[in-house]
Amino acid sequence: MSYDMNVLLELMIEQEASDLHLQVGRPPTLRLGGSMVSVDGPDLTPDNTEELMRAITSEDNQQKVKVSGGADFGFSFQDDTRFRVSVLKAKGDYGVVLRQIPKKLFSLRQLGLPDGIKDLLQRPRGLILVTGPTGSGKSTTLASMINWINENSDGHIITIEEPIEYYHEHKNSIVTQREVGVDVPNFADAIRGALRQDPDVILIGEMRDLETISAAVTAAETGHLVFGTLHTTGAARTIDRIVDAFPADTKDQIRTQLASSIVAVISQVLCRKVGGGRIAGYEIMVMTESIAAQIRDNKTYRVQSEIQTGAHLGMITLDANLISLYNRSLISAETCLEKSQAPSDMRKKLQSN
Repeated sequence: MSYDMNVLLELMIEQEASDLHLQVGRPPTLRLGGSMVSVDGPDLTPDNTEELMRAITSEDNQQKVKVSGGADFGFSFQDDTRFRVSVLKAKGDYGVVLRQIPKKLFSLRQLGLPDGIKDLLQRPRGLILVTGPTGSGKSTTLASMINWINENSDGHIITIEEPIEYYHEHKNSIVTQREVGVDVPNFADAIRGALRQDPDVILIGEMRDLETISAAVTAAETGHLVFGTLHTTGAARTIDRIVDAFPADTKDQIRTQLASSIVAVISQVLCRKVGGGRIAGYEIMVMTESIAAQIRDNKTYRVQSEIQTGAHLGMITLDANLISLYNRSLISAETCLEKSQAPSDMRKKLQSN
């Protein structure tokens, strides 16, 4: 039996699956509400996965897979549904993972972000970092932030992504979306180019290397509001990760630059919701003079206590946010512990509740 990619994509949409996994030795498998559910049918063969891969993968991307073992891209299906795709080789066979990008852009409140976030989005310059592990919903959060700016400000927004996930229409702002590998060769070149294109806001899909991070910090320092993502959890770890990317003789300089350019770090995890679906848990750090001094002095281990005492500025630790979700019966105690930054402390809090 062979599987039809169009039928599988329609099934994803109908079931509201977040992901579809196509791997040899198992039937096509959907991720539904965080759980993996296989479709009825035989295990996929090497010929099946290659046929399904070719149905959605351009010749250029097929060549990339042959040369480097993988390719990432996005595509539209039935005009209005977007998918992010990762094609890979495993044990010599093709595998494919597809992520369905929600059509609807959520409001900041629907995502569980506090209203104070809107004040940060109106800053004229600086660096806002949205961080978290892969699959934690960073792209959704960033798309909602960009959409809010697009609706409430008149300016020029440039997004640099690999691949482009959410499509933004021009609203009150002009939106230019550039795809790495299609419109521009790499993130760093795209950022440098963006500075010559009269931007107000720049979104960088991934700050993955020294050159990109350096260009992003420079853009934030030179009068632009810059959004970036890293695969880190927590503000302190995020700052340390950026500093660690730089050579030893420049670490003091980048600490000083970060202290003056970071506006906020929003770190998130995706939790299974009681009754089905998923919900994000957030840590929010807003830059203060005290936190800036700690970054300059290489004392990021003190940042967590600043977040704990910064509620009046809109700050919250991840564990405090998780407890809030648990108290509202939105997530289970098990999920609270699983996602916690300090599980032993979390266990005590849960027992005392």
